[in-house]
Amino acid sequence: MKKFAVIVAGGSGKRMATQVPKQFLPLQDKPILMHTLEAFHAYDAHLQLVLVLPEAQVDYWLELCETHQFALPHTITFGGKERYDSVKNGLLMVQQLRGPQAEKALVAVHDAVRPFVDAALLERCYAKAAETGAVVPTIPMVDSLRRVLPDGSNQAEDRAAFCHVQTPQVFDADALWAAYRLPYQESFTDDASVMEAAGASITLVEGSRHNTKITTQEDLDLATFRLSQR
Repeated sequence: MKKFAVIVAGGSGKRMATQVPKQFLPLQDKPILMHTLEAFHAYDAHLQLVLVLPEAQVDYWLELCETHQFALPHTITFGGKERYDSVKNGLLMVQQLRGPQAEKALVAVHDAVRPFVDAALLERCYAKAAETGAVVPTIPMVDSLRRVLPDGSNQAEDRAAFCHVQTPQVFDADALWAAYRLPYQESFTDDASVMEAAGASITLVEGSRHNTKITTQEDLDLATFRLSQR
């Protein structure tokens, strides 16, 4: 099967308290987003990358690519109002790249600010998705959980019944494109929730504790430290 990846980069940098969107912040020697794209390319050089950016950020990204001499092949398309719209635009580009006589394909959807995704995790996700059509990587909960009830009271929950969800979430390309024909709902917090609304069953695979999402300055500091130890 052909492999695609839709990299969703719509961050604004608000939680970082910076003017620069978080996907463009420097991580050691280059922007976070470049590390993320390189991770997918290192896993499979034939994998086709689709980068979804807000239209207003495209010129800045192209300037960064020129500054850093970043020539890794990727196709750019514009984001939308909601993450749902951005992913849908990315999937439309995947359909165009596949062409009218499209063979079966797999498509991953990944957060641009998860630069530590590695080849082993990508292989687990793509390989299992080839079997089941819908895969989400997860890691076990380690903290205790409490549910806040409508009356303001709270109660303990069994953490073994829950897990942390990560990306990349990988799907049969035709099935995911069909699911994204559904009208937007607020319950669509990730791609798996869209697929479930379309009637799909989701398969969970082992994620990675290294596959962290960089959303705060502390996350960026830890990521910089990790790279310095390599």
